[in-house]
Amino acid sequence: MWPASAIVTRHDTGYSRFLARESDYPAVFPLYVEHRQKTCVATLINPRWALTAAHCASQTPLLAMMQTQGRYPVTIAGQPFTVDQLIFHPDWSAPVDTVFDPQQIDLALIRLETAVTHVDSLPLYDADNELGQIMTFLGWGYSGIGRTGIAVNDGRLRFARNEVSRADQQLYFQFNDPESLVSGAVDFEGIPGLGDSGGPALITVNGGSQLAGIAVGELQQGVNNELDHATGRYGATVVYERLSHHIGWIRQVLATDLAAGR
Repeated sequence: MWPASAIVTRHDTGYSRFLARESDYPAVFPLYVEHRQKTCVATLINPRWALTAAHCASQTPLLAMMQTQGRYPVTIAGQPFTVDQLIFHPDWSAPVDTVFDPQQIDLALIRLETAVTHVDSLPLYDADNELGQIMTFLGWGYSGIGRTGIAVNDGRLRFARNEVSRADQQLYFQFNDPESLVSGAVDFEGIPGLGDSGGPALITVNGGSQLAGIAVGELQQGVNNELDHATGRYGATVVYERLSHHIGWIRQVLATDLAAGR
């Protein structure tokens, strides 16, 4: 499974229609910014805590800086903050290369040294009915269209939508070609692309967004029994960690931190 990257969209909707305003999603922020390129995404779920993909800790300087300095800088809705704690899901073990094991739980919690007061955090979706639901993806990474896959990285925030095609340990989304006779493509069909690991899958509940998944990767595809290294094409399947199955772990970490008076 390849790491998830930026938003790749259907080819027939228009490039500019997938652009998103960062001010509409202030709880979502990049973990690492270098020039205009942004790598990995985190989502604020509490004034002091955010969720991301565990493998993002090593795809960015986060893990190295936490191990050496105990602090890591991020910017949330235009204001600087400092990460002072990184907690991996107990069922995650760090990969030795860029291929990830979908049997692991690729989640990490990051704690901020001071509370975020200018942004509302996103509630977690805790229902167990994700199958068939349409969710919204966000990301700053590489973009492209489904016919050709990832192409450019301009650092702009994009969104896309997709329907949950399978919901078991993780959530699965298939990238459908809108011109296929059995398409099933939704309006603004798309998937995350290179650089967008850790990004949110948002579901609308009573007019508001809730966090239902965290982007962890795209399943490898085979063409004529050979691996297709061009990610982001129609037919690809992307995987998100299913947060409704990990609510207990998340709440336990937050409750332990609160009980410690931090």
